[in-house]
Amino acid sequence: MINRASHFSFIFCTLISLIFSLQSVKAQSHSFEFYDGTFNFSLDTSFAIKTAEIASSQSAKDFYSHADKSNYQSVILSLTDYKKRNNLNDWIFYQLIRKTAQQISSKGENYSRYTLYKWFLLAKCGYDAKIAVGNGQIIFYVKNDEDISDIPFFEIDGKKYMCLNYHDYGKLFKQAGAYKEVEISVPEAEHSFSYKVTRMPDFKPDSYTEKDIQFSYNQKVNHFKLKINEDVEAIFKNYPIVDFETYFNIPLSRETYSSLIPVLKENLKKMNQKKGVDYLMRFTRYAFLYEDDSDNFGKEKRFSPEQTLLNNASDCDDRAALFFYLVKEIYNLPMLAVLYPSHLTIAVQFDQPVGKSTILYNGKKYSYCEPTPQIQNLKIGELASSLKDKKYEIVYAYEPIKK
Repeated sequence: MINRASHFSFIFCTLISLIFSLQSVKAQSHSFEFYDGTFNFSLDTSFAIKTAEIASSQSAKDFYSHADKSNYQSVILSLTDYKKRNNLNDWIFYQLIRKTAQQISSKGENYSRYTLYKWFLLAKCGYDAKIAVGNGQIIFYVKNDEDISDIPFFEIDGKKYMCLNYHDYGKLFKQAGAYKEVEISVPEAEHSFSYKVTRMPDFKPDSYTEKDIQFSYNQKVNHFKLKINEDVEAIFKNYPIVDFETYFNIPLSRETYSSLIPVLKENLKKMNQKKGVDYLMRFTRYAFLYEDDSDNFGKEKRFSPEQTLLNNASDCDDRAALFFYLVKEIYNLPMLAVLYPSHLTIAVQFDQPVGKSTILYNGKKYSYCEPTPQIQNLKIGELASSLKDKKYEIVYAYEPIKK
């Protein structure tokens, strides 16, 4: 005689097992390396959406309609949780979203769908992102309140939206008027996106390589073994030209910092402040080759301090940013970024002005410190003769926070 309770228990356990089995088939686990960590997320099959390869307003609306009804929430939760735990700036977080969209639908397989996933993920993570179509292209842009000067943007109701994917089209990208916004309301999409990078992500120590650099100071050759990482170039590959305050405050990654700053501090410990700043000025001036952006890239491009260390050649903008970073990190002195029609340089405020070339700013005198090679061997407080009669603009004034 069959025990009915045991029989019922067997059937119940079988059903539960079957449900879990079906759920595991329905949701696929994905993971990929993201700098020094691993990002994991679960993708429900309902979030796998088909869409045409040629973008249209209707295909974008259909994509959103299907995606919004799918079980996408676990992906968003994984993204926002990872962002919070790792304290990611928006630009670094966007790199995570790009890689996640690539895992869901590869860029090479269907560019339109890949872009729609990027847009959907960014919008559902709370950013005011929008889609526009035209010329058979799909354009993805996000609300931004900062001074960005070299990428296309759209204005909608007085708000500025920066284009995040124009570079994918290269010369095929048309003027803003060629694209029409796809009007889709995403309730979560409220926040502005920021291009400020105030913290570099951590990279795996074994992803760094060593770079030898040297320069001569007081007839003695100084050698440095820098730890550099090519992933830094990838992060800033499509990074726009931001305002000078944002630009001058991009930091170094942990390993690169550890390979340079302690060595510089050791070399400077027996020098007074003026001598130490002179050392940093000449390090920035002579440890790297000079090459103008127009010759190197065919357009204006600014390196972050770490990119200047990573690359063999750089121009005045790049060296000014690196010198600023080094002086701020080691001495934390007030500084000015001084922009001439074709040159950018730095002026530093010492206890007493140094040299004859000073700038009076807000009642205080700053001494020129030229971090870029010039025809003359300029000392602190000296300005290139070609600039003495030129108009300049103070584009960034740094004042240390008093603790």
